[in-house]
Amino acid sequence: MATDKNFEATLFNTADKLRKNIDAAEYKNVVLGLIFLKYISDSFQELYETLEGDEYSDPEDRDEYIAENIFFVPKDARWSGLQAKAKLPEIGVAIDDAMSIIEKENAELKHVLPKVYAKPNLDKSALGQLIDVISDIELKAENEHSKDLLGRVYEYFLGEFANAEGKKGSQFYTPKSIVKLMVEMIEPYKGRVYDPACGSGGMFVMSEKFVEEHQGNIQDITIYGQESNQTTWKLSKMNLAIRNVNSQFVSWNTEGSFLKDAHPDLKADFILANPPFNQSEWGQEILQEDGRWKYGIPPKNNANFAWMQHMLYHLAPNGVMATVLANGSLSSNTSGEGDIRQALVKADLVDCIVALPKQLFYNTGIPATIWILRRGKQVKQKQTLFIDASEMGFMKDRVHREFAPEDIEKVEQVYHNWRKDTGYEDIKGFCKSAEREEIEKHSYVLTPGRYVGIPDEVDDGISFEDKMADLTAALAGQMEKEKTLDEQIKEQLAKIGFVL
Repeated sequence: MATDKNFEATLFNTADKLRKNIDAAEYKNVVLGLIFLKYISDSFQELYETLEGDEYSDPEDRDEYIAENIFFVPKDARWSGLQAKAKLPEIGVAIDDAMSIIEKENAELKHVLPKVYAKPNLDKSALGQLIDVISDIELKAENEHSKDLLGRVYEYFLGEFANAEGKKGSQFYTPKSIVKLMVEMIEPYKGRVYDPACGSGGMFVMSEKFVEEHQGNIQDITIYGQESNQTTWKLSKMNLAIRNVNSQFVSWNTEGSFLKDAHPDLKADFILANPPFNQSEWGQEILQEDGRWKYGIPPKNNANFAWMQHMLYHLAPNGVMATVLANGSLSSNTSGEGDIRQALVKADLVDCIVALPKQLFYNTGIPATIWILRRGKQVKQKQTLFIDASEMGFMKDRVHREFAPEDIEKVEQVYHNWRKDTGYEDIKGFCKSAEREEIEKHSYVLTPGRYVGIPDEVDDGISFEDKMADLTAALAGQMEKEKTLDEQIKEQLAKIGFVL
């Protein structure tokens, strides 16, 4: 059967019904861990069957799998064996044991896989049903490998769990349409890609997709990341493994990128990040003299420009970066932020500013901004492109907005046309290329609305007099209706002894 567009949603709803009294944050690790286990087992099994048909190969030889960059799954940890035990009370222990065995055989997965399945609060009957649900995924694949479909399912589930967790979900997940826009704008074809607040690895996954979609070689990019939350780091390692992306340089420590930089000597060709908005108590007192603050010491209670300068410090001489920051970063003058912003403009680092709509993020309804910064500008020197995308997108549900593919294409196309000088023109209300002198006149405030202006009202061909006549008639009708309703209310009140 071919996969339908609602397949992932149906699957998630089925899995979520089995959650019962378990918190979404905890259940996330249960479900995603099983999807990952199914993925590596399917990948292993595919090669196993090939080796089995070769008289000169041993399908139980671990080195055969290492040579093909496939995780070796020992016999006691294979999905088929776990599925056979799905209805047994000891299934939780069996899965935990399988996770431990796989970690022992594959150094890259050491301390990564969840071992939470034997916990008393996890209903073993529901766990068995969940195994059956995940086992059925391959039945939905017709024109694609089950392992490819599992990658899609893992990614979809990450987003849904982030939605379920609300604010906490933003710690590990950036909505896919935002990530895609950032990747399409900076085009990470070849080189080192860095994310200092990498969450579950969405920026890296989208970079890999970009390379594949443009017939590039995934081996041409090397990813570097850092995450301070261990659980989130584990999600990223599994997410990247499913996409066959080497996560050797994706690091975890509790101190975080400011206090314990995992890649101190890195100079990245591309940087993609969605760091925490308006982060306070980030270690400014300890890092006053740090060499990263080339453009000014960031304020104690807001790390926006600390993140910005940390990334610039790691940006190669001709590198480009895209980061999401809260809108306050565009205009705030608190504690020297205005001076830092001015220094960035004067250094000709600010390539493009994109104002985003409200309700794009799971953790907050406030709007944010994409900053594109570029070192060693060869074109558009002393110029910045401002794009106001604040009215774009559609409501995915009652509280969340999302960019449509055509929205992403429109923004990235305008940006690339501007950089290449091919068919770009300012569009009132949407985009404006501003010289440094104009930015200086605005006191280095970078809010796109100041530059793009308000779009001209489209003439609908109806005269002002006709419009006023229609409005006046409509108002008269409403007022007459109001009188009728007032009289009806009085009559009803009088019947029960109240007079107005």
